[in-house]
Amino acid sequence: MSVLRGRQFFMHPGPTNIPDRVLRAMDAAAVDFTGKDFVSRREKAVEGLKRMLKTKDGVVICYASSGHGAWEASVANTLSPGDKVLVCAAGYFSENWARMATAFGAEVEMLETPERHAVDPAAVAARLAKDDAREIKAVMIVQNETATGTMHPVPAVRKAIDSVGHPALFFVDTISSFCSYDFRMDDWGVDLVVGGSQKGLMLPPGMAFNAVSEKAWNASQSARNPRRYWDWRNMVENRRQVRFTGTPPMHFFYGLEASVAMIEEEGLENVFARHRRLATATRACVKAWAAGGGPDVFPLDPAAASDSLTACLMPKGHNAEEVRRIAETDFNVALGRGLAQLEGRVFRIGHMGDLNEPMLLGALACVEMALKRAGVPHGSGGLDAAMATLA
Repeated sequence: MSVLRGRQFFMHPGPTNIPDRVLRAMDAAAVDFTGKDFVSRREKAVEGLKRMLKTKDGVVICYASSGHGAWEASVANTLSPGDKVLVCAAGYFSENWARMATAFGAEVEMLETPERHAVDPAAVAARLAKDDAREIKAVMIVQNETATGTMHPVPAVRKAIDSVGHPALFFVDTISSFCSYDFRMDDWGVDLVVGGSQKGLMLPPGMAFNAVSEKAWNASQSARNPRRYWDWRNMVENRRQVRFTGTPPMHFFYGLEASVAMIEEEGLENVFARHRRLATATRACVKAWAAGGGPDVFPLDPAAASDSLTACLMPKGHNAEEVRRIAETDFNVALGRGLAQLEGRVFRIGHMGDLNEPMLLGALACVEMALKRAGVPHGSGGLDAAMATLA
């Protein structure tokens, strides 16, 4: 027998809440995907993505896949077996992107980042300066590491690459940062973007994209990795995607059209400001908990804390999974779990996409109750601290 509990407060850092307007847009009959109406709507949605990426020159290529598919496309299209790549290693997702490059025969070097810190642009410059033969073909970085709630300095890394005159391609994963805070593909000299549907774009999982600079496109013409499903050359003509490998993800484009409209009606900069406001409130709450020996914000530098999610590091001797279990079973609040080496050490509070102040405050109150029921020490006044920042 089911129990009526109201709508779950879904506070995962992806997938995120899907607005009713997006759901209704996707609730449509199938049509001829080669017909003028669908092609026009598809191209309109993609132009919206380009505006949000702040690119005029980038070619946006969409796939029916998760973000992992766009990872694979980035590697398959631009690299050849034996190519060297430098990965700014700072968590679960950067490490998995590196594993994908390794699977395609790349020689991957991990530039390690100390735990609870952001990538150091000076370390990137120092490593590239030693590459006298210019063997490193690409530098890869995740703008927002979802596992740790850490924002990494993409424009500063671009400057580091330029400071030593290195010709490497610059790849950026924006999966959990896109439409949560600023990204400027052209201004920041990003050659390849990886993005996905299920976070800031407020769509279900299942559509991903790359945005490709002319430099990356040129690299793809001579790359020797095997590719078929992901092959840009089969999908792009005159710097526009005109076909898909198989049937396009039609209903995702309907949802994307609605999502783009919602974001632009709010105003992209206002969307960023809303995410910053909710993130600041969350961090104020967690810091109040930490003052009493409780969970703390994972990144040590406040400037590196993500506006998409907050990863909460548990005090020693306490398991984050117990807090998550109580939050869900007792209060119907779903939190993100710790991944890999952070399993049991952190729980993650998503605050991206379709979210407002009452939703956030309700969730934070329930997390605080879950801490109490789990016997986790924590300071009082977390909710008051969050409300003070919002007021």
